[in-house]
Order: sequence, then structure tokens, then C-alpha cells
Amino acid sequence: MTTAHHVPTTAPSGRFAALSEKIERRTPAGRDRAIDGLRAIALLAVPLGHWLLGGLDLGDDGALRNASPLSAFGFFAPVSWVLQLLGIFFLVGGYASVRSYRRRTGSATAWLRGRVARLGRPVLGVAAVWAVLIPVLSALGVPGTTLRTGSTLVVQPLWFVGVYTVVTALTPYCVRASRALGIWAAAPLLLTVAVVDLLRYGPWNESVPSWLSVLNILPGWLFAYQLGVGWGEGRIDRVRARALLIGGAALFAVLLLVFGYPASMVGVPGEPRANSHPPSLLVLALAAAQSGAAILLRDRLGALLTRRPGLWAPVVVINLSAMTILCWHQTAMLAAAVPASYAGALPGLTTAPDTLGWVVARVLWLPVFAGLLLLIGRYVRVFEPPWHGTRPATRTLAAGLATAFALYALWPR
Repeated sequence: MTTAHHVPTTAPSGRFAALSEKIERRTPAGRDRAIDGLRAIALLAVPLGHWLLGGLDLGDDGALRNASPLSAFGFFAPVSWVLQLLGIFFLVGGYASVRSYRRRTGSATAWLRGRVARLGRPVLGVAAVWAVLIPVLSALGVPGTTLRTGSTLVVQPLWFVGVYTVVTALTPYCVRASRALGIWAAAPLLLTVAVVDLLRYGPWNESVPSWLSVLNILPGWLFAYQLGVGWGEGRIDRVRARALLIGGAALFAVLLLVFGYPASMVGVPGEPRANSHPPSLLVLALAAAQSGAAILLRDRLGALLTRRPGLWAPVVVINLSAMTILCWHQTAMLAAAVPASYAGALPGLTTAPDTLGWVVARVLWLPVFAGLLLLIGRYVRVFEPPWHGTRPATRTLAAGLATAFALYALWPR
């Protein structure tokens, strides 16, 4: 198959070949395929991580409750190192944002308004839909505990959108810092998280207020974004990327083996410490190593996606559906689990995640969750494009419904 850009060495066949060829023809010659590829990998890690590392346990009352295989299998923790790719997501986000910021034709405020609207529409959509679903499902007899569990799972990935919006708003300042300090612009963020960790886990931890950990949220997630901005500004070459990889891996090992940080990158029920929400220094160490590896692999990944249109096509589709994947993947799992709860205990779906059999069964359920996400995505992708022609009253109603769902999901019980 020959395109205007290159001659692929490997071409897919059948109907998928036609789709791949169509996408190939429409891909601009200067498209940075490696960045899209890295974003797609990080995106897919979000549902895969939630589906593998989160479970649902059917109680005697017929209600579903959250559970985690990490509570039973400590050796499962290294899986979270592979699936926790938010560092790469923020890295790529910083890179793409600075490139977009540089190309803007209007003011910085107008640029930011467009970015925020693109992030906010899908969140508003999923929250509004669930605000309607909850009373409907309740009327159909779904237990209130199940509905509260479901709302918690739906909200779980949405915090990311809020944090990402804030760091995106800081792009102009990140650009200035990068131009002045290069890769070292990320160092104060790392140091801030280290100091907060020392205070909350060190010798003075008993006298430190619990709210202090909140101070890690912004610098913790801004760290990889700042690295991405520096990368986009051309301030991180292969030598510095190698230093990030080696330094991040070394710091990760020291924190884990010497300072006793929890091994899991996600929270484990019942454990007194967690590396995420807010991020600990271990999260930043992993993000540094991942960022260095991503920068070093960029050319190879870009060449691979250029040679193989069969790999490039799904990357494009995933990127076009990014917010749909983030906002609706937990709904896809619930679409399988809630009806199944009426059939009793089904291994890997509604049974406690405390056996190896559960792990095997959950892997077998993954294609079902993916299929349901594809089906849901066909209808909810309407929330991603601009809502041109939507009446103000409709937007107001959506905002009201979304607010009602947020209150329901986040209200302390």
C-alpha cells in the first residue's frame, strides 16, 4: 500500500486495511506520531489499571462494594508500576500544550478557554447522564449501596481532569520557567514533594496536620508536565533524558527499599499510607524514569508507527476518543457487574478479589469491558465535540444535573 508520505513495510488486510489506508491518507506529513503513540499507551493504561487493580464484591445484601486484589496479593504491586502511566500522560500533555500554545493565533486566555472547554464537556456529559441514571436504577431496584459504589468509581478518574485543567492553565508560566532553567525548572517541584513527604512521614509526623499532604497535589502532577514543556521547548536532549531515566529509577529503588514507601502505586484498602491521591515522592521518581524512557524511545516509536499503518490506525482512534475512554470506562465495567449481581457470584466480576482464580477470571472479563466501552462510546462521543447549536437552557440543565451527581457522589456518608 503506497501513500503520499511513505511506503509501509507491513500492511493490514481486509476491512481494517481500508480503515488504515483512509487514516493514513488523512494524516498530515508532519504529524508527530510518537507523541500520539505515547498518549495512546498512557490512555489505555487507565482503564486497564482500573479494571485489573479494582474489584467488586457482592455482599449478602445483594449490593456491590469496592474491593482490591492488592489487599490479598502484595506481589501484585509491581503491576501498578507498569499501569501507572500518568507520568507519561502529563509529560506528553506538557509537550503537546507548549506546541499548541506556540501556534496559537489569539490570546493566551482564548487558547486556555478552548483547552478547558474540550476537557470539560465530556466530564459534564458523564456526570449529567449518571445524575439521571441513579434515580432510574434505584426505581428498578438496584441497591443504594451499589449505586454509591458505582458513583465512586465513576468519579474516580474524573479528578484527573480537574488536575490536568489546572496544570494546563499554568502552561505560560511553565514555558517561562523552562526557557530560564531548562530541565531544572522541574527540580523545585520535586523538592517540594520531598519536603512534604518528610514532614508527613518523618520524625515529626505526629505533630503534622493531616491536610498537609494536599500540598503535594499540584507540584506532584505538575512535575511531569513541566518536563513535557521542557521537552517541547527543546531543552531536554538524549543525555538529559538518560539522566532522568537512571536518576528516577535509582530514587525509586531507594525510596522503596530504604525508606519503606508502599510498593503499590495505587491505594490499597486498609493500608495507612498511599502513594497516590496525593502523589508521593515515589510517584515522581517513577514519572521521571518513565519520562526519560519515553523521550529516548520517541524516534523508534515514531518510525514504527510510520512503517506500520495497522498500528497507527488504532492510535488515531484512541486519541480521538481520549476523553470518552477516561470518563466512561468505569461505567462499562459497571454495565457488566450490576446486572450480573442479580445472577449471584460470578468469578472475576462480583466475587472478592482474593484468589488467583479471580485474577484469571478478571483477565477473561477484560474483552467484555472493552466491548461495552466501545458500545457506550458510539453514543456518548457526542459530548466531546463543541456543543454548537445547543440551547443555553440545555447547557444549564446539564450543568445542574452534573452538580447534583457530584454532590451525591462526594457527599460524606
